[in-house]
Amino acid sequence: MDVLIIGGTGLISTGITRQLVDSGHDVTCFTRGESDADLPGSVSFVHGDRNDDADLQAARETADPDCVIDMVCFAPEQAESAVEVFAGVEQYVFCSTVDVYHRPLATNPVTEDAAREPAVSEYGANKAECEDVFLAAHDEGDFETTVIRPWSTYGEGGPVLHTLGVGTYYVDRIRQGKPIVVHGDGQSLWGPCHRDDVAAAFVNAVGNEAAFGETYHVTSEEVITWNQYHQTVADALDAPEPELVHIPTDVLADAVPDRTGMLLDHFQFSTVFDNSKAKRDLDFEYTVSFEEGVRRTVDRLDEDDAIDDWDSENDDEIIAAWREAEATFLDAVGE
Repeated sequence: MDVLIIGGTGLISTGITRQLVDSGHDVTCFTRGESDADLPGSVSFVHGDRNDDADLQAARETADPDCVIDMVCFAPEQAESAVEVFAGVEQYVFCSTVDVYHRPLATNPVTEDAAREPAVSEYGANKAECEDVFLAAHDEGDFETTVIRPWSTYGEGGPVLHTLGVGTYYVDRIRQGKPIVVHGDGQSLWGPCHRDDVAAAFVNAVGNEAAFGETYHVTSEEVITWNQYHQTVADALDAPEPELVHIPTDVLADAVPDRTGMLLDHFQFSTVFDNSKAKRDLDFEYTVSFEEGVRRTVDRLDEDDAIDDWDSENDDEIIAAWREAEATFLDAVGE
């Protein structure tokens, strides 16, 4: 099939582009032309701004796609424009997110019909509205839509997440055996999924009539606690046993509000997503273990000389202050 990817050079979409070519599809990427990616030579490019309807129309005319995969639709206005421009294509695959769901979740594991209001963040709320636009167009006919909701996707070209965000200094702290900040008691659950496994589900959705009008989770099958997460990272890097310093989430949020947005929206909640539909319809498989995926991700960071020094953020200051406060508390209670 002729496939147009709106995006195509990001973390997930690079994997999608490569796998589409490997599967025999003809691929065109519509991008701003500002990001480089190591893609097959057969991939064509159209450059423009997806917020400019004329550019979007030009991309359609140039690529003449059977299927569109939209990786960079973040607002309902963008979705509405896409419905107008791409009316009549055989299939439209929209990359959404599990952030559409309310937190904390009512039950685990989560199926695709779980409550979406209120969404966990403004980003999630906007993605939910985009879903509604595309699925409404599907219901009206002439716009076959597939919605895919990834969770925590990582891989080569991206960072390794941690309690305080995406800073790559975390990798150096693990390697050097420095103390690691962990939110709460480290027992909340998290499930990273390597981008190659997520990408395969997108590719298997293309031209798949069973996926028309459907919404799918494409998430980890290796859900672990944050304590296990840091231990696995250390194991992957042949690093010392990690020294985990547990600090309450609300304390961290008050102390470093500029570094705890992801923690408040995501990391503090235990979530498990049911991938049964994607396994059934998209042949979704979890093939890259977290340990192997971390090793590959950090190898790429090393190649790119993209790992900051362990002391480039104020984690030691945070840890020292918490330990002092903890000692004061214990002394006061002990009296």
